[in-house]
Amino acid sequence: MQTTRDMGFSQLYDDYFARVYNYVRYRVEDAATADDVVSGVFERILGKMDTYRPERGPLDAWVFAVARNGVNDHFRSRRWRSWLPLDLLPERASREPEAPALLEEEETRRALTVALRGLDDRERDLLGLRFGTGISNREIASMTGLTESNVGVILHRAVKRLQAAMGGTGGGE
Repeated sequence: MQTTRDMGFSQLYDDYFARVYNYVRYRVEDAATADDVVSGVFERILGKMDTYRPERGPLDAWVFAVARNGVNDHFRSRRWRSWLPLDLLPERASREPEAPALLEEEETRRALTVALRGLDDRERDLLGLRFGTGISNREIASMTGLTESNVGVILHRAVKRLQAAMGGTGGGE
């Protein structure tokens, strides 16, 4: 029989999985790593659900704080290692009719990955929170201790740097 706590986690997982995954995917270089980090994030959330206190802040802030910590732990644990993500390796040519469009999409994704590497950790973190999760600049400011206007300025500059690194592509902000 499922307990109230388990039902609560199930609902939380359904509500937050896509946003947490998007945030983590912004921060890490490949989908397999994102899967591992997100799995760890939800394990932590399950283990710490009893510690969430609504009076201390919104659930979004708590969930994404756990996600940020999970990403940071991932990077700390691998600092000594250097590796090449598998999705940066060339893939076999396809005979499918939509292959040119898929190739162009893949090239754009790779260019974005390279451009994101040119940003500092704070910029990548804020971009992931804003565009990966869809939370507002005000919520990001609350989570990070920055002012709302500072978040906006950092995001604006980071987007401009990404656009410049990608040759002005990206369709605006």
